[in-house]
Amino acid sequence: MQRSTTPAEQTDPQVGLAVSTVIFTLRADDGFGATDPAPGIWLPLVRRIREPYDGLWALPGGPLGAAESLADAASSTLETTTSLRPRYLEQLYAFGDLDRSPAERVVSIVYWALVGSDEAKRTRLGQNVRWFPADALPPLAFDHRDIVEYALWRLRNKLEYSHIAHAFLGETFTLSELREVHEAVLQKQLDPANFRRQVESSGLVLQTDELRTGGRHRPARLYRWTQPVTRPETPSPGRSTSRRPTTSTPTTRQQSEEPA
Repeated sequence: MQRSTTPAEQTDPQVGLAVSTVIFTLRADDGFGATDPAPGIWLPLVRRIREPYDGLWALPGGPLGAAESLADAASSTLETTTSLRPRYLEQLYAFGDLDRSPAERVVSIVYWALVGSDEAKRTRLGQNVRWFPADALPPLAFDHRDIVEYALWRLRNKLEYSHIAHAFLGETFTLSELREVHEAVLQKQLDPANFRRQVESSGLVLQTDELRTGGRHRPARLYRWTQPVTRPETPSPGRSTSRRPTTSTPTTRQQSEEPA
């Protein structure tokens, strides 16, 4: 027997689908001259230019096109709004709370990536696009603050068991540079001697014959990862990545388009 539809089902609008991105980098400036004394985790935000939440900052993103894959939509909106083109985008989570959008029901698939400081400097900045420190964000549209907090939680956890710091450092690095990454992500100071002992005993890094020169201090030994670092593949659309049943996020295309 065929089930009849309820009045609510007949009148409710369709659910929209959006794709958003969270991009983290390690830097000490916002690209406009404002600097912090030590490097920290920063991310690009886009100012919305229409309702809902006109004038608030939001994550780069936008509606999913009918002919687009999730990963393609994430890449294209990110490049359109910021000019960033990460070498990979990893699917983070799906956010879909019922009340996350004041207009229509929107579910957002969120991707995330880490980029080096040199790549971050190529961001197309302007009145409606700029970098913000992750620990000092302005008011954000929708549930985007929850999304950023979840992405930071994932980043801190992955730091403990993976080569994820490679995205910030490159192929070779000093132990001081590696410690700076850990301090920025974990938001706490680490004892240099203890950190050195832990890293060298972990088996994850290998000392090279090269030195980092040109700074104010004496040349520092360069290290590399003991195993090749492989970029994670973007998960397939049906593949889950983590826990936490929070929100979903309609975001922005071409500097804050109407979320879909």
